[in-house]
Amino acid sequence: MLIRVRTNVGIWRVDNLDGSSTIANVKEAIAKTRPHVKYEKPLSTDPACSNPLEETATLDALKLAHGSMIHCRVDPATCADVSTADTPAANTTDSDDKKPTANMRRIIDKDGTIKMVHCEDPDGPNMEKGFRKGMQSLRAMKMHWTLQEFVDMDSQFEFKIKRQEESWVGKGGVSVDSPSANDFQSYLRRFNFQRQRFGFLYGKFVDEDDEDGEDKKKDSSKMDFSSGEKKDEKEKKNQKVVVEAIYEPPQEADPDAAEGFVMLDDPFEDQVENLASLLGLRKVGWIFGHPPREEGFQLSAAEVIMAAELQLEAAGGVEQTPFVTVKVTVGDDGNVSFEAFQVSRQCMEMVAEQALEIGPNPGFCYVNETFTAIQEGKPSKTVENNFFLTVVPIVQHVSETFVTQFPKANRDHDDRTQSHDEMKRQLSKSGSSGWTFIDLLSDFALLLYLCQFLDVNTDIPKICDSVVNRDVPLDDGYKIIISSLAGMDGSY
Repeated sequence: MLIRVRTNVGIWRVDNLDGSSTIANVKEAIAKTRPHVKYEKPLSTDPACSNPLEETATLDALKLAHGSMIHCRVDPATCADVSTADTPAANTTDSDDKKPTANMRRIIDKDGTIKMVHCEDPDGPNMEKGFRKGMQSLRAMKMHWTLQEFVDMDSQFEFKIKRQEESWVGKGGVSVDSPSANDFQSYLRRFNFQRQRFGFLYGKFVDEDDEDGEDKKKDSSKMDFSSGEKKDEKEKKNQKVVVEAIYEPPQEADPDAAEGFVMLDDPFEDQVENLASLLGLRKVGWIFGHPPREEGFQLSAAEVIMAAELQLEAAGGVEQTPFVTVKVTVGDDGNVSFEAFQVSRQCMEMVAEQALEIGPNPGFCYVNETFTAIQEGKPSKTVENNFFLTVVPIVQHVSETFVTQFPKANRDHDDRTQSHDEMKRQLSKSGSSGWTFIDLLSDFALLLYLCQFLDVNTDIPKICDSVVNRDVPLDDGYKIIISSLAGMDGSY
């Protein structure tokens, strides 16, 4: 079993685990290559590290599967990988010099200083001697091998590339709130779609037979979309994805980055997730915009890998999930198009194993040299991105609960920025054109802005109750407080 650990300095891969392994075993495995690592926030189930994992808990008990991701924050200065990182001699003591350094050697650097650098371990990974590149030799792993043992081990590093014909999203596909989608593409149009940008989609996964009464009249046995065979009612149902809001986290446009942008630390990450939960929403996908591309070029390798990472996180491992990827771009005729995809289970497996890499041609995923991809019966060093994609139908709707009028956070060069004056502009519409105060307050961006000024444990939950259930009136006290923050004269 493989577990991935997302840190503030990158993703670490911890393998050779099983269901009985504990969190303490995960930390021990990390310490083998990063013996000096210091945890600023403990291993947790969530990116905010607010739900720490007990060290004695087993992976089975925590429902962590192969490819699952856990999170922590570490001190970057303590994360040097002793198997690969350069270690200055100045940082060693006399007692350290006496310790074995089987995979390190001293050299004289250009400036005359003596430093320790990585060298091949005779019993460790070696290009010529290794079972596969980056791995130990067979003899170093085990003295005696049977043919079947060798074949079984080799098969773990071999992927026979096959296309997944259907996505895990129901026939209703993904429905995106049109004002939210229009606001996102309008900002991209400001830069003629030459700046790439992404956001997270918040909404709901809806069982199709819950919203379509006719489905309930059909045979109780469901059809498996991938095989055409009937499947038991207990199996996971394909679900429709309903998107109600888009949140754009902090990011910087970077044309030199593989994704076209660089993700930054988000100080409001936990508030976003908490607010979404209070509103009955969850992260159901991600959206990104890109410049026009040649026909047939859908997602770049970096986007495929990011989509797989997000699907793995949403599913808690290599499991079925309706989590979607939506892309938006502009055509030669100036019309904007939205398309939705998922990556296949095999893509998720390969990304979980770190078998896919970004190479010079963005239309292909490159295969890590430790692994082998078999296409049409032959080994291949690359896989065309489209092999990993499944198409998801996409439609639009106008949310019956939420509005999209307040300026979005984390945008530069925008005409409007979040402020109390913008609150006043929006909430002052109350009582005109059919708007009520709670209608105008039901804006994801506005509610997130209010989290900076109201108590997120007492005030925000009560406000959200009135947003999602209009039978629960908003307390007049909150109307007065919010109107005062907006600088309104008290009319609401």
